[in-house]
Amino acid sequence: MSGIRLENVFKAYGDATVVRDLSLTIPQGEFFTLLGPSGSGKTTTLSIIAGFTMADRGRVFINGRDATRAEPRERGLGMVFQNYAIFPHLNVFENVAFPLTVKKVPKVEIAKRVADALEMVKLTGFERRYARQLSGGQQQRVALARAIVAHPPIVLMDEPLGALDKNLRYHMQMEIKEISTRLGMTVVYVTHDQEEALTMSDRIAIMNGGVIAQMGPPREVYERPQSAFVAKFLGEADLIRVERQSGCLVGPGSLPVRAGEDNGSLQKGQLFLRPEKVTLCDPGTGEAGCTLRGKVHQVAFLGNVIRFEVELEDGTIILSDVANAAGIKNFPVGAAVDVTWLPEHARLLED
Repeated sequence: MSGIRLENVFKAYGDATVVRDLSLTIPQGEFFTLLGPSGSGKTTTLSIIAGFTMADRGRVFINGRDATRAEPRERGLGMVFQNYAIFPHLNVFENVAFPLTVKKVPKVEIAKRVADALEMVKLTGFERRYARQLSGGQQQRVALARAIVAHPPIVLMDEPLGALDKNLRYHMQMEIKEISTRLGMTVVYVTHDQEEALTMSDRIAIMNGGVIAQMGPPREVYERPQSAFVAKFLGEADLIRVERQSGCLVGPGSLPVRAGEDNGSLQKGQLFLRPEKVTLCDPGTGEAGCTLRGKVHQVAFLGNVIRFEVELEDGTIILSDVANAAGIKNFPVGAAVDVTWLPEHARLLED
């Protein structure tokens, strides 16, 4: 089967286990993102796929071939690094052509492929410029063109947009996604940026402590986290401590609460909600079973969103993100409010 497959991959440095018996399959053409905090094992996993790091045990298959002990140059992968790794003594054309030059591809073919690659990344006309004459975004495009010029079926990307400003990052995200789709490439992408992962990925694997905490399509992982760690790591999360009394869930203030996903077996846990699913209303007007009492602790203007911080009766802080639209109700700091939600937007998680 084409694509990438890892079987029980394990890597440790001394007593520190970095990747713990990791198994996963990435089919051809998928944009797959490894997301996680520093030290979670995502970069080491990418390095093992690339061949820069050898696993202590386990196997790596690339396009159906056992590449566990193969050298990086034997794996036929493209690679884009965070620091771009552009050769300063070569111009744009020579940088992009480098993989083809090493393979001794005929010069006519090199010229055609480089021209095609530069057109894809919108750098036609920059062929004779050197790195010092390029912006950060242009250097990143050169690195991307060099990675795709040899038409590799798989491209690995390690924090490639980390040095760019927010607006440029978004435009590069869209271009990378478009190019990968157009060429049918498999992309394994490493980032710690949650928004980037949600924007670009077909699937996301959230890593923690060398294992995958949860894996799935962006919307599924975002809206249906399987643990408090995933809920808090992937975007903002409201977590409310609840317990079961006489078969019913009870939250702060001994108020009953409802969750759309509640298997009934947990005696206590955390009610999970995303801030954009939480609404505020005047006291006494919220829906029974989906309402808690509190007071506005802080209000923050975030441009397209107004963020209300509400302190519940037990001191828990809840975020409510409200679109900055005409006619929204303003709740000043200190105002008493009901915090309310739809039951299908709440999920009960283990502590």
